[in-house]
Formats: sequence, C-alpha cells, structure tokens
Amino acid sequence: MNKITLPLAILALILSIVSFFYPFSTSEQVFVDVNKLLDGYKRTKVVRADFEAKAKTLNANVDSLVADWQKELKVYEKERSSMSAKELELKQELLGNKQQQINSYQQAVQKQIQEEDQKATQTVINDINDYVKQYGKDNGYRIILGASGSGNIMYADEAADLTEEVLVGLNADFEGSKTE
Repeated sequence: MNKITLPLAILALILSIVSFFYPFSTSEQVFVDVNKLLDGYKRTKVVRADFEAKAKTLNANVDSLVADWQKELKVYEKERSSMSAKELELKQELLGNKQQQINSYQQAVQKQIQEEDQKATQTVINDINDYVKQYGKDNGYRIILGASGSGNIMYADEAADLTEEVLVGLNADFEGSKTE
C-alpha cells in the first residue's frame, strides 16, 4: 500500500503546481462583444449606407411601377362605363397580368435586397473575424471568445473584455486600407 501512496502523492503535487501556474500563462481567456464591434466598426456604417442606397433605388423602381399601374387602374375605372364587353374583358386581363408581373418583380427585388443585406453583413463579419484572429495571434491569446448577448458568455470579468482595444485596432486597420 505504501508503494502506491508515494507515487500518488508526487502526482498530486505535480498537478497542483501545474494548475497553480497554468492560469498565469498567456492562455488567459478573453472575449469581445460582437455587437459592439459591429456597431462601432466604421466599415459597418459605410457598407450599411451603400446597401441602403441600393435598396432605396430598387424599391423606388417597384414604387414607380405600382404608381403607373394604379394610374392605369384609375383611368380604367373612369372609362369602363363607356367600354364594350370585349374591351372590358381585355382591359381587365391586361391590368391583371400587369399586377402579377409587378408582384413577381417585387418579390424578386425583395429577394435581391435580402441577399445584398446578407452579403454586406457577411463582408463586415469576415473583416472582424480576420482581424480578431490576427489580433489573437499577435498578442499571444490561445482563445478569444465572442459575446453576442444571446447567452454565449453569461458572465465575464470586465478585465477580460478586449472589445474596445480590438475596435480601435479594427477601425485603424480599416482607415489605413481606405488610403491605400
């Protein structure tokens, strides 16, 4: 029994020494608040403004088509009492077909706007991910967690929050890339 006790005591001593010094190594766990990075990143505002301009143009095209169709409908309403049965049928069919085309176009535009929004958001997220990855390598972090407010990190000491430091570097990197 004494033969097993000595090796176990030595193993316990080694493990306690390792566990004592391990938290003080460069593997400190830190985090960034992803929402703050997205909101504070200057490129987010630029990309969002470009997206909104595209969406506004696309929606203006749809609005224009709808307005033209509504004008045609009003003209039809006024003139329908003087139309023959054949003319009424043709005009109703024409207006119905135009409405279907406008609806199809409107759906296509909404899909395009949604895809553009996803693409714009993904561009910003890729920038942030690339920067945080390089930041972690450059500063010797083994892990940088991302807090998004949806329960990933329930509590973290504010001293472990790198968000502001990363945001300053991220924006400086973006500003530097704009001048190149």
